[in-house]
Amino acid sequence: MEWKVVSIEKPDEANVILGQSHFIKTVEDLHEALVTAVPGIRFGLAFCEASGACLVRSSGTDDALQALAERNALALGTGHAFIIILGEGFYPINVLNAIKAVPEVCGIYCATANPLQVVVAETEQGRGIMGVIDGLPPQGVEDADGVAWRKGLLRTIGYKL
Repeated sequence: MEWKVVSIEKPDEANVILGQSHFIKTVEDLHEALVTAVPGIRFGLAFCEASGACLVRSSGTDDALQALAERNALALGTGHAFIIILGEGFYPINVLNAIKAVPEVCGIYCATANPLQVVVAETEQGRGIMGVIDGLPPQGVEDADGVAWRKGLLRTIGYKL
């Protein structure tokens, strides 16, 4: 077995959702879940089919984000993984429950805007996701200024009153 680290390519402002599913209709069902949860959402998604033709299947509402999701899925090359790249101004908090409710979704590895690396194991059969490295390590413990910054940010982006 060989271990690899795959860095996910994305714009700094984009959020990524990485998960695992189990069925070819994942692409259509995830697309429907996203556009139903947030009308007007901009995203690209790609799914690594793990049997049959073993293709990367994709969809989206933004051609550039869809192409980016396809490139990342090909770089991962891990069976039945899916990646969703959300356009600027769209956030996982608004779509995660809809994604998790899709019957073929097995789980979510992460949802982040941070730099993202995926730890992949490769065997003679194929590749699988072992875990993710989401962002950077802690630099300390939040102080009063940090609390004020966090609360201000949540209010600025409209997630708290």
